[in-house]
Amino acid sequence: MAVTPADIHAALARIALPDGGDLMSRDMLRALNIEGQGVRFVIEAATPQDAQRMEPVRAAAQAAVAALAGVDAVSVILTAHGPAAKPAAPPSLKIGGHPKPQAGPERVAGVDRIIAIGSGKGGVGKSTVSSNLAVALAREGRRVGLLDADIYGPSQPRMMGANKRPASPDGKTIIPLQAHGVTLMSIGLMLDPAKAVVWRGPMLMGALQQMLTQVEWGELDVLIVDLPPGTGDVQLTLCQKTHLTGAIVVSTPQDVALLDARKALDMFNTLKTPVLGLIENMSTYICPNCGHEAHLFGHGGVAREAEQIGVPFLGALPIDLDTRLAGDAGVPIAAGDSAMADAYRDMAKRLIAGGIG
Repeated sequence: MAVTPADIHAALARIALPDGGDLMSRDMLRALNIEGQGVRFVIEAATPQDAQRMEPVRAAAQAAVAALAGVDAVSVILTAHGPAAKPAAPPSLKIGGHPKPQAGPERVAGVDRIIAIGSGKGGVGKSTVSSNLAVALAREGRRVGLLDADIYGPSQPRMMGANKRPASPDGKTIIPLQAHGVTLMSIGLMLDPAKAVVWRGPMLMGALQQMLTQVEWGELDVLIVDLPPGTGDVQLTLCQKTHLTGAIVVSTPQDVALLDARKALDMFNTLKTPVLGLIENMSTYICPNCGHEAHLFGHGGVAREAEQIGVPFLGALPIDLDTRLAGDAGVPIAAGDSAMADAYRDMAKRLIAGGIG
């Protein structure tokens, strides 16, 4: 007998909340979806702080629904409606400014390999891929760092569920945060998130240099650098001033996106940065109601491009609601157990097998 929404509502009404009421009486259920014997839903807390304390409630809700007849698989995501609490005062550390002179490319202390993840244009899911690939590598036993180098539009603090200010014990050294087994640093953790970054190129380059050289990264097997879209100052500085292992380019299969991805590939080749592989994001869309597969942005274009230029094709990722919800909730989909987590795990294994992850 197939499970019904009423069955799920009844099960969730029995999950008591620490501060009174239950999931149904407090109206915290969102995006309930039943596909055959699989159930997905979101629990929406009032604030990010409440969501962080509700992991036992999420686990209890998942167990209660999983115990229902006709349910074989359950996916439950925690998210938050309200804004985060105001962060603590920033460290007494000046961010930005002109970079210090360098004789040439320098290594980052303690970091074995640095992989830049770039794209020719925005909106192709590069930051989502960066956070999930970092988490997937960490789950495979690698010591992983994630540097959000998108100075104008940092998104990794939200995607990784980190909102604390990094400590700076001496006004020079920066202590990064830890999230989901990954060492994290972003300009978004250092500046007021409500304020736009209005900087010219030299200040961008100075901030990137600070996050590479003043952050106490510790001993890392790999540092993932989430680049801004395009081919600008940050990319140029990273490729010329840092010993990069190589770059991964993310694109959708859409022709317009591929045009810009080729520019990113040309930039890396011009700067003599090895291209380690290509990833096709938003490759397919599978309707959650009927299972029909559609190719909204085309399909296979990135794989053909990889074959044409002779670089590895690291995989194709579909448009996925759970991935978006997980990123908004600060818990990357790769941190859980699902088909999408398996896809990122496979990518991580391919990088490890190739000696670059």
